[in-house]
Amino acid sequence: MRTQTAGNLGESMFDSEVVPSSLSEIAPILRVANEVESSNPRVAYLCRFYAFEKAHRLDPTSSGRGVRQFKTALLQRLERENAPTYMERGKKSDAREMQSFYQHYYKKYIQALQNAADKADRAQLTKAYQTANVLFEVLKAVNLTESMEVDREILEAQDKVAEKTQIYVPYNILPLDPDSANQAIMRYPEIQAAVLALRYTRGLPWPNEHNKKKDEDILDWLQEMFGFQKDNVANQREHLILLLANVHIRQFPKPDQQPKLDDRALTDVMKKLFKNYKRWCKYLDRKSSLWLPTIQQDVQQRKLLYMGLYLLIWGEAANLRFMPECLCYIYHHMAFELYGMLAGNVSPMTGENVKPAYGGEDEAFLRKVVTPIYEVIAREAERSKRGKSKHSQWRNYDDLNEYFWSVDCFRLGWPMRADADFFCLPIERLRFEKSEDNKPANRDRWLGKVNFVEIRSFWHIFRSFDRMWSFFILCLQVMIIVAWNGSGNPSSIFEVDVFKKVLSVFITAAILKLGQAILDVILNWKARRSMSFHVKLRYILKVVSAAAWVIVLPVTYAYTWENPPGFAQTIKSWFGSTANSPSLFILAVVIYLSPNMLSAVLFLFPFIRRVLERSNYRIVMLIMWWSQPRLYVGRGMHESAFSLFKYTLFWILLIITKLAFSFYIEIKPLVGPTKDIMRVRITDFQWHEFFPRAKNNIGVVIALWAPIILVYFMDAQIWYAIFSTIFGGIYGAFRRLGEIRTLGMLRSRFQSLPGAFNGCLIPEERSEPKKKGLRATLSRNFAEIPSNKEKEAARFAQLWNKVITSFREEDLISDREMNLLLVPYWADRDLGLIQWPPFLLASKIPIALDMAKDSNGKDRELKKRIEADDYMSCAVKECYASFRNIIKFLVQGNEKRVIDDIFSEVDRHIEAGNLISEYKMSSLPSLYDHFVKLIKYLLDNKQEDRDQVVILFQDMLEVVTRDIMMEDHISSLVESVHGGSGHEGLVPLEQRYQLFASSGAIRFPAPETEAWKEKIKRLYLLLTTKESAMDVPSNLEARRRISFFSNSLFMDMPEAPKVRNMLSFSVLTPYYTEEVLFSLRDLEIHNEDGVSILFYLQKIFPDEWTNFLERVKCNNEEELKGSDELEEELRLWASYRGQTLTRTVRGMMYYRKALELQAFLDMAKHEDLMEGYKAIELNSDDKGERSLLTQCQAVADMKFTYVVSCQLYGIHKRSGDARAQDILKLMTKYPSLRVAYIDEVEEPSKDRSKKINQKVYYSALVKAVPKSKDSSIPVQNLDQVIYRIKLPGPAILGEGKPENQNHAIIFTRGEGLQTIDMNQDNYMEEALKMRNLLQEFLKKHDGVRYPSILGLREHIFTGSVSSLAWFMSNQETSFVTIGQRLLANPLKVRFHYGHPDVFDRLFHLTRGGVSKASKIINLSEDIFAGFNSTLREGNVTHHEYIQVGKGRDVGLNQISMFEAKIANGNGEQTLSRDLYRLGHRFDFFRMLSCYFTTIGFYFSTLITVLTVYVFLYGRLYLVLSGLEEGLITQPAIRDNKPLQVALASQSFVQLGFMMSLPMLMEIGLERGFRTALSEFILMQLQLAPVFFTFSLGTKTHYYGRTLLHGGAKYRSTGRGFVVFHAKFADNYRLYSRSHFVKGIEMMILLIVYQIFGQSYRGAVAYILITISMWFMVGTWLFAPFLFNPSGFEWQKIVDDWTDWNKWISNRGGIGVPPEKSWESWWEEEQEHLQHSGKRGIIAEIVLALRFFIYQYGLVYHLKMTKHTKSFLVYGVSWLVIFLVLFVMKTVSVGRRKFSANFQLVFRLIKGLIFLTFISILVTLIALPHMTVRDIIVCILAFMPTGWGMLLIAQALKPVIHRAGFWGSVRTLARGYEIVMGLLLFTPVAFLAWFPFVSEFQTRMLFNQAFSRGLQISRILGGQRKDRSSRNKE
Repeated sequence: MRTQTAGNLGESMFDSEVVPSSLSEIAPILRVANEVESSNPRVAYLCRFYAFEKAHRLDPTSSGRGVRQFKTALLQRLERENAPTYMERGKKSDAREMQSFYQHYYKKYIQALQNAADKADRAQLTKAYQTANVLFEVLKAVNLTESMEVDREILEAQDKVAEKTQIYVPYNILPLDPDSANQAIMRYPEIQAAVLALRYTRGLPWPNEHNKKKDEDILDWLQEMFGFQKDNVANQREHLILLLANVHIRQFPKPDQQPKLDDRALTDVMKKLFKNYKRWCKYLDRKSSLWLPTIQQDVQQRKLLYMGLYLLIWGEAANLRFMPECLCYIYHHMAFELYGMLAGNVSPMTGENVKPAYGGEDEAFLRKVVTPIYEVIAREAERSKRGKSKHSQWRNYDDLNEYFWSVDCFRLGWPMRADADFFCLPIERLRFEKSEDNKPANRDRWLGKVNFVEIRSFWHIFRSFDRMWSFFILCLQVMIIVAWNGSGNPSSIFEVDVFKKVLSVFITAAILKLGQAILDVILNWKARRSMSFHVKLRYILKVVSAAAWVIVLPVTYAYTWENPPGFAQTIKSWFGSTANSPSLFILAVVIYLSPNMLSAVLFLFPFIRRVLERSNYRIVMLIMWWSQPRLYVGRGMHESAFSLFKYTLFWILLIITKLAFSFYIEIKPLVGPTKDIMRVRITDFQWHEFFPRAKNNIGVVIALWAPIILVYFMDAQIWYAIFSTIFGGIYGAFRRLGEIRTLGMLRSRFQSLPGAFNGCLIPEERSEPKKKGLRATLSRNFAEIPSNKEKEAARFAQLWNKVITSFREEDLISDREMNLLLVPYWADRDLGLIQWPPFLLASKIPIALDMAKDSNGKDRELKKRIEADDYMSCAVKECYASFRNIIKFLVQGNEKRVIDDIFSEVDRHIEAGNLISEYKMSSLPSLYDHFVKLIKYLLDNKQEDRDQVVILFQDMLEVVTRDIMMEDHISSLVESVHGGSGHEGLVPLEQRYQLFASSGAIRFPAPETEAWKEKIKRLYLLLTTKESAMDVPSNLEARRRISFFSNSLFMDMPEAPKVRNMLSFSVLTPYYTEEVLFSLRDLEIHNEDGVSILFYLQKIFPDEWTNFLERVKCNNEEELKGSDELEEELRLWASYRGQTLTRTVRGMMYYRKALELQAFLDMAKHEDLMEGYKAIELNSDDKGERSLLTQCQAVADMKFTYVVSCQLYGIHKRSGDARAQDILKLMTKYPSLRVAYIDEVEEPSKDRSKKINQKVYYSALVKAVPKSKDSSIPVQNLDQVIYRIKLPGPAILGEGKPENQNHAIIFTRGEGLQTIDMNQDNYMEEALKMRNLLQEFLKKHDGVRYPSILGLREHIFTGSVSSLAWFMSNQETSFVTIGQRLLANPLKVRFHYGHPDVFDRLFHLTRGGVSKASKIINLSEDIFAGFNSTLREGNVTHHEYIQVGKGRDVGLNQISMFEAKIANGNGEQTLSRDLYRLGHRFDFFRMLSCYFTTIGFYFSTLITVLTVYVFLYGRLYLVLSGLEEGLITQPAIRDNKPLQVALASQSFVQLGFMMSLPMLMEIGLERGFRTALSEFILMQLQLAPVFFTFSLGTKTHYYGRTLLHGGAKYRSTGRGFVVFHAKFADNYRLYSRSHFVKGIEMMILLIVYQIFGQSYRGAVAYILITISMWFMVGTWLFAPFLFNPSGFEWQKIVDDWTDWNKWISNRGGIGVPPEKSWESWWEEEQEHLQHSGKRGIIAEIVLALRFFIYQYGLVYHLKMTKHTKSFLVYGVSWLVIFLVLFVMKTVSVGRRKFSANFQLVFRLIKGLIFLTFISILVTLIALPHMTVRDIIVCILAFMPTGWGMLLIAQALKPVIHRAGFWGSVRTLARGYEIVMGLLLFTPVAFLAWFPFVSEFQTRMLFNQAFSRGLQISRILGGQRKDRSSRNKE
């Protein structure tokens, strides 16, 4: 890549950015060369020449990567440029040329800007100094070669420059150099106070060799003493100043004059920063190292030192930031050293003052503290083999961190001992390092796992949620006992016998307890090394006591009976049968239950439990120790009593419903039939029965009950879906969702909107008590604003217009719609009216005119009709007022009197209310016509129209005086005007026409101001818009946004603070290599259907495309290609509609725009406010640091930062990747955007013998170099590095995204941190509500604790692409709204599900960051942040009044990949320690919520599929063994109601109704229930059930496989637009294991059941039971083809077939990707088995045994074996199989051995084999036994056997490899794959014969688009009209 770029750029400007990393020092020189190229080419040449020399010095052997190519390219360029530039040289020698240029540059740029205060000038100056520095360096080199002296004055100038360059470094937010003290942001007293406090360094012991600098502060001292990096110090200095200043501002709204940092602000920040550290000290029983001095002045300094030290450690800790307690450990020791130094302690060893253990020299902290621990992490990560090896074999972040949870961590010592067990690796490393005499090296000192071992096993589900499973199992036992005995009614539990039997549940409970205890021991075995003695003791005692109860309870139970049942009898016989004594058992039970009693009491009083869990008293710790091992996290997570009551009520209702349903519908009806079946004796079997004398037909009973019991364990999930729908809906309604759903509703409530705006978005000036309680919830109305409150109206106008203009910029509305929606910016004060947006008033005037014209003097009636419509009366009043103003403004001179008189006359009539009866209204329309003409002239405002205007005025006067007012009123007036001009009596006519004509009479052309133009435009709209604007805005997205926004203002949200008093926040977006901005080529390129992205977007967003063309003033696409600006606009337009970084950045930068506007509204004086925000935007030239706009920007800087973490930006930049260019463009467009990246730099090794350069890694933050005002300089888009912090090594050790977030989190600022993903979007109107949202951090939401994460809603914006995208977005939307609303309240288990959530930044940065990063186990990194937050006593809330946009995947394959990733992630969560802790530390009901909303959902889907399997295999057993025939008379077999219910609930889940219910409720709430119903029906028509059934398979497969074998991995899904056809082979690769194989297996089961169960069963029941299964089979086999665009086009089918053939026959091998060859794919597909471990392999083999049943059962059903049931038949069938396999093997061996030399012999042998086969067949058919049916049955019998053998072979791959059979296994497997491929392909190909199928499919897939009038057929067919003309270009 790099070589090619270097070559291409030889001609044009030599790109200064594309420089190999080992030569990065020469980049600034090349930048300067580019900068001066235009003004002096020779100097540029000299700079490049010097750069070449320097490059050669840096890397003489060209060992770095890409260095040789770079040097060559540069040299070629220099050779080319030498001669021409030499000719152009001005001075005699190069040295002179350089000197004169240097002086010129110094004068022009540096002296001119010297005393600049302005921010922009400061930036220019910084750049000028850097350039001058480089120029001087080159100058010196040139002078050296020409051996000339440098002039004195140049040297002096350079000294100044060098000194300033040190000071003027690029800064992030705060310029801390002395010259910038008068910049707006530095003038805030709070910031000055913080800076001053930091600079108070009195009494700090500096080292002797230290040289003082100006403005030194506390952090400099810390750097000096502990050896932190310079940039880290600079970064944390700004961080600390901003933190303190923001907290300080918030606490004291009124700034005092003298800046002094307040102690309360300090204490506040300190409390937050050290809360975790103090808890850690308390937990480990250590004194904290935070000692404060006694003297008051020093306290502040000491606090700042402690805080500074913590932040500096955190800022440089790199990957250690994921281990908060490890940081606590480091901090504990360093703070103690700090205290020692300040107290002047003397070291007992040396007798000198205490010095830090690690410190002094540069980078000491990084090298000596961070690196050793980092290396442990790195080595452990390496041992995980990229997550392939088992979790139990390596320590992840959690294990390493939890080492510091025990007092043992202090054994590490300080300075840390290199031989501590923490640093040790396992023994396998040391195997080959044995000493000479073969003694093994030291024993394995590897610590092993800590506290928890993640082992792949399904048992985790039971272990983490054991209380729930025990509860369900015991309930089941009770229900079965009650149903089985007595009458079977629940009341019969009170009969003595039944009750005694029920008491046996305690025995079951004891057994379950024992199981749990043993499980704990087994699963935690690997962590035994790190366990303390207490913990081991607890595990042993738990097992012993549980075992004791398992013995005691049954024995005492046996003695409660008089005549005991079976098992009690045996026990009695062991212990001697004395008299029965029931009291013993009761006593035992009471003792057994006593711990539960205690926990029940604690459950009722959560605060007691909180206190107990947190306490450190010994006795309390002993009690708690028995209940659960003492851990640092998960203590005191209990909610308030009210929350507890709410979620307890929810679950009690749900459990009662579920149990009642299970008892009455499933269990009770099944008991009678079961008893009947157990009585029947069956003697006649249809196969060789192994247990002919088994009692009670136990097999049948199991086959009947198994599916029902499985459903019993699953259906709580269904009930949860139902209840969550109901409760979520109720909660939503109470939160006032969907009150404004449509534009109609918005219109009707628009009058209260300004009040709502002012109430929510504008800080209150006065303080009124707010309404609280229920009434406030039910009625939140805002008073309509009276028209005299100018300020409120002006503020509303500013905000509303900002939103509307943002719609216009996003092309959601056209210009006309924008004008109709805008409120006037410049409120016309003379009107004294509120001016509503014209879309409310449109067409009101023409209607009112008509009404007036026909009124015939009926005054009252007309008045009533007009006032009935508020908006009409507003429009009439406003038009009259504007008409009066305009006429009065235009008319000057004598005529003014007439006009004034006329108006005063009219006004008098209006007052009296008799206007209409007095005047004739029928002539109004002609006056209206004249006035409209006048307005048109005013719009054009051209001089040449003046005469026309005069005539218009005369006409108007005539109409008014003659026709409306009717002569006699007015003649005297007009006469008086003429009388005034000196004539007497009547005036001749010609003179009357001279009115208005004299030169000064009319002010026209009118003086144009923005306000005047706006007023005229508005009036024109009001007067002329004839049709009503009911459909404005017409764009659906605009409507949705405007109505959601208006609705949200009526919801309950906190008061807005002033911008200066709000909490500050940052946004962080991790970015890897996704799209940044579509290039023109991306947009134009056609896919195979001839569709380009651009064409596709134009079709999907037709209205937005026309609006875009209107905005850029073009008529068609061709005109856009004309200029670069327009091409850029086009790229942006497309990128804002894809899922690109550009879209995300634009969305997030709205926050800044919103803050600037809100700051303006807060700070503006009355006059500024009336002028409006637009006015300052327009006049932004008068910059000045005092100007209002600059101040607004300064506040915004202080409150908001946006960091995008582009991990690979440095690499992209150096390789000339377009993405880096686009990111740079974004930074230039948004100057406050910051980009953080990981820089990999090769540093040439000092040691020449080593050829390899080592890589050094940096965390870097860059911003764009500000544009210069001076236009003579060529515009270069450049970035400048602000901070570069060296890392201990490669940053990405765990999962990529969290590591990426973690490296950039040190550059964020503020108290809130919003994590935004790459596929999100934000809107202007939502950004306005951010400051309200942040206030939520300041209130306790449940009365116990402040929130640590604020959850937001998302809006999924990709729903319109295809029907799949629509299902997906509906499903997602219901999850992020109704789902999370319920999770947050009442259930209190909302965690963090990704993106728009806002974190309490200080809370999380001291507790391990915003995500967890261990490889594989934290695959769904987001939710772990929520787990972590909850376990560490955080609180997660959810807020409905603000939303963020989000994109989702749109094609079936992407969706499946996404679901696979989520299912994998859930599989890993099941194994994780976090979930285990939550399951054990939550109370029972909260634990239920936690289970059903995380892994329970996935486990239930797994059970759903299992139910089908269990049912079908049970039926297979019944049918093949002949039991079904024998029991056919029994109702349980014939018509089994409970079974039908169980399968119905299974299909309820399968068809996705569990998802649809919440979806229906949410759509109903927000868009009306009629819409919800119609959407639901539409979804059914578009085959949503097919999609849901299919995704059920995806979830089940990946979840189950992850739990058994692992193999989870991050799947990047791609965020493109999917309207392309996926190849058959692609689909096959993706779904063959997850769906196709399972589908075919079920199909075979159903067919066997069909064939052999036919003769004796009614059809209806069969159809009912199996229909959903057939549906599942069909879906799993064919959905991918059904949802595949153009899946049934004949041409595509043919191409797919050839492609598939090629793929299946290609040989694999090393380096052949799975997409190219079947063999590679097959090997990769079973890779997970190799990492699975013994348990997984055994499970796999046991599962594979099911395929041998078919053969066993079916062999006895052949015609030939009708009469024998001996076991021999089965043996013979195996003989046949081995024979066939043997023949195949000999043929393949023969082909290898003989085919070359003994061609003929080989052919003969093959022929013989074939003949033998035919003859055997003929014989079998001829002897009259074998039938066609037999052949089919044989196939059905033997195919599964082969597949089962294959599965076992794959599981035992190493064994088979050694035996040499792997080749044969592969051949067999390929045969199976070909058969499966054919099975799938044939039906698809058959359907593709019929052309209408393809039509139907398109209609179904793209209905969304169709309903919006799109010809998708054209998109897919790709008949592009002018493709040829395109290609010519």
